[in-house]
Amino acid sequence: MTKEMKRIDERQQLLVILMEECGELIQECSKNLRRGELFDRPDFKKEVGDVYAMIELLVERGCITKTELNNGSQLKKLKLIKYSNIFGDYNEK
Repeated sequence: MTKEMKRIDERQQLLVILMEECGELIQECSKNLRRGELFDRPDFKKEVGDVYAMIELLVERGCITKTELNNGSQLKKLKLIKYSNIFGDYNEK
């Protein structure tokens, strides 16, 4: 751990690392689109796993509850049903 990281508490570290991991996932998504590989790249799966691990740590450390996480997830899915065709395309397969 660097000297600077020691100055911030664990919850702040969680936020910093979560931001970094989200940034890495964003970068990987961009690479996938440019290369036309979408979800096939191992690096994409690794980055999704890294973000997922950070979300699990947020739950474990009491920063967000599983209920809050599930509620947020459900609200997002309702918005996607309304404003995108993600679920329409999925249900047609």
